[in-house]
Amino acid sequence: MPDTMPTADAAADAAPNTALPGPGALDGLRVLDLSRVLAGPWCAQNLADLGADVVKVESPDGGDDTRKWGPPFVTEPETGRRDAAYYFATNRNKRSIAVDFRQPEGLDLVRDLARQADVVIENFKLGGLRKYGLDVESIREINPNVIYCSITGFGQTGPYAARPGYDFLLQGMGGLMSFTGLPDGVPGAGPMKVGVAVCDLFTAMYATTAILAAVVHREKTGEGQHIDCALFDTQIAVLANQASNWLNGGTVPQRMGNNHPNVVPYRVYPVADGHIIIACGNDRQFRALMGALGAPELAEDARFDSNEARVTNRDAIDAIIEHLLKDTPRDAALQRIEAAGVPCGPINDVADVFADPHVQARGAMVEQTDDTGLTTRSVAFPARLERTPASYRRAPPRLGQNGAEVLSDWAGYDAERVAALRRDGVI
Repeated sequence: MPDTMPTADAAADAAPNTALPGPGALDGLRVLDLSRVLAGPWCAQNLADLGADVVKVESPDGGDDTRKWGPPFVTEPETGRRDAAYYFATNRNKRSIAVDFRQPEGLDLVRDLARQADVVIENFKLGGLRKYGLDVESIREINPNVIYCSITGFGQTGPYAARPGYDFLLQGMGGLMSFTGLPDGVPGAGPMKVGVAVCDLFTAMYATTAILAAVVHREKTGEGQHIDCALFDTQIAVLANQASNWLNGGTVPQRMGNNHPNVVPYRVYPVADGHIIIACGNDRQFRALMGALGAPELAEDARFDSNEARVTNRDAIDAIIEHLLKDTPRDAALQRIEAAGVPCGPINDVADVFADPHVQARGAMVEQTDDTGLTTRSVAFPARLERTPASYRRAPPRLGQNGAEVLSDWAGYDAERVAALRRDGVI
């Protein structure tokens, strides 16, 4: 643990991850991304980072909604183009084509792209693409072995299937908000959503996993398949131990603030100049913590000598730890506890995160410059593959930036046909 924590200014000196372009694990896989906002685009970006050729289809009327979800905005130095920072989080390594598929020529164009796709990803409301002939049944008629992934709020079946679904709503309906937030009786108590759209992101990760499983299945059998991913299903799945506490123990989880329902001590503790996190996962770590805090005898106290006992006597041990830490500065407390081998850490803001020397050493930041000279940053693909690492080949595209090349590469359109489509306002 360093004597002083890194400053936010150090983030500017972080060495960006500049993984060189190369054939990734999914090189040659063609993905048609008909999705927008977060869950679908995040899934498609995962595949793109691993080498897939991802074509993002957007409406010419402003494109993906997240291009407007600001401030903050990113401004191009030459043209003054402004897209929201949100958009840049989830659309690298893609090519964009802007198509009005409400026009017959535009619809034909998207169907021509779908003929060539290995994977189609969409997150329209239930049945929303059927009227255009872009639903799974229609695409199967022209591409029988396609892998078609539908991401919706509530899935393709069930009484809620037709409802729209947003992350915030599903965090509430799926149980997460019922045990997130301060407990009743404490100022500020009440249900609380997580500060990032975790339901969208988890759904994207499950969708990515399912698509990769479907790719393996198709390699073995030649069969494509329809993947039905619902935010509601995902949110229930990631209740994890809290769901198991109810299903197998009959315990309905309650809001506990930063406390853990099953492990003690495992929470935020105040120190002289702020707060720290201590996370004792076993009795050995608890004994080490008590030694580091100058109270080794407490590890032998019958109220605290096992995790079960500490859960029962949670308030007592938490009060003792707070007393032992109250006059200790943050960095000194962390040095002492970490030296004893007990998991602990500061509570960083995002600026602190990217200034952290370990984050910099891991190359967690990606820096990309597009053909206009605009440089943007995003967070690197977190899994480090030894043989086929993620690569960062394309900055997030401008709306419709790659229409001509996509139509040539995927559908074989010549320059004259592309020019006519552009003249007619189709692209």
